[in-house]
Amino acid sequence: MGSCLSVEEDIRRHGPRVGYGISTSPAKGNSQLPRQPNAPETCSSGSTNNIVVISKNVRDLRQSPGNSNVDIFTYEEMKLATKHFRPDQVLGEGGFGIVYKGVIDENVRPGYKKTPVAIKELDREGLQGDREWLAEVNYLGQLRHPNLVKLIGYCCEGDHRLLVYEYMASGSLEKHLFPRVCATLTWSKRMKIALDAAKGLAFLHTAEQPIIYRDFKTSNILLDVDFNAKLSDFGLAKDGPMGDQTHVSTRVMGTYGYAAPEYVMTGHLTARSDVYGFGVVLLEMLIGRRAMDKSRPSREHNLVEWARPLLNHSKKLLRILDPRLEGQYSSKIAVKVANLAYQCLSQNPKGRPVMSQVVEILETLQTRGGAQEEALLQSGSSSVTLYELQKGMSDSSVDKKRNELKCESERNAGEPQKNKQSNGRSRSEPPKECDLYSPSPDVGVDEETSDSSARN
Repeated sequence: MGSCLSVEEDIRRHGPRVGYGISTSPAKGNSQLPRQPNAPETCSSGSTNNIVVISKNVRDLRQSPGNSNVDIFTYEEMKLATKHFRPDQVLGEGGFGIVYKGVIDENVRPGYKKTPVAIKELDREGLQGDREWLAEVNYLGQLRHPNLVKLIGYCCEGDHRLLVYEYMASGSLEKHLFPRVCATLTWSKRMKIALDAAKGLAFLHTAEQPIIYRDFKTSNILLDVDFNAKLSDFGLAKDGPMGDQTHVSTRVMGTYGYAAPEYVMTGHLTARSDVYGFGVVLLEMLIGRRAMDKSRPSREHNLVEWARPLLNHSKKLLRILDPRLEGQYSSKIAVKVANLAYQCLSQNPKGRPVMSQVVEILETLQTRGGAQEEALLQSGSSSVTLYELQKGMSDSSVDKKRNELKCESERNAGEPQKNKQSNGRSRSEPPKECDLYSPSPDVGVDEETSDSSARN
């Protein structure tokens, strides 16, 4: 396979990188450009915020692992942990390769406490290479935060490249937000997930050496058994501008529909690019639609273009909110969340809030929303509702009744499209093919450089 970061790759297409780099719908569609290295990179330790010089290639990593935060496993241990990569252990497959569910215990390594894990194996003949594998080791190996998926270890033996993560039992936000059957992701859970994800981004942006995530989307937000959200898949992460630098110039990379417009047009990358991506995901959680959906009328293909102008009009907003959420929120809180999404999606990067401000806003809204939700439940009514809760019903009965009504509503809403499905793919799933991003003619595509001369 050769040394990581030593060979330039051509522009390529591949399926959406979901969660640990896998896709719940393996259809090809989200396009990305190869990561283009330059000088030795740095990243910030989550506990001390010290700047750490990280390895440029696999040879350096082997000679000086220098990272006590992660374990180094042998390939034989990886085989034991996954029951010899048995098919029934597969969690999914994407552009990176196959992800397996595994367990590391005494049988794998004597003295090791039993730990459920997700093991991602790089496809040696796949579209992604050592480049993104090493980026994952470099960043997640140094970073520690409650809202970042923990990298437990890696295997770099011969031409084998594997990553070992903590196992996230509830899967991705995408899986719960766009299910093929009845949804269970409530308003309160969505707002908690939004806050968790915002905290993860804010942590990256405020490190001593800022880090730009660059691929924020629903499929890269993973949920544990308690639905705590964590960012995963750091293959496209990039060191942010430092000092008087205004941005980093780079090849355009990311996922269609989530990348900030100024980044797509110029290749100028800043932390505000991540803020835009957050705005897209927040909008998806509000509306219940994918960022890109070509099964809808042409003017509604791009969720941001269609919905953003409606976010500042409360009556129009309440008509386009996800109907599965009816009865779960206060209209005042919904308007405030929509206004936050509107600001994050500003065409002018300077018009967007920074992620620390987003966290503060969401924390305030969650506190207010929780109090209002409790009052609404106690009164048995809501400012926005499609059904009334019967007095005297137990909590379990209320939840059951809500789910029945929401499922019935979803089935009725989906009936006109039942005959339009083909090849087992839902009409709401992303199309098989999407256009590749193309950097503007004046953007250098052969190197990434920190640029302080261009001022927005």
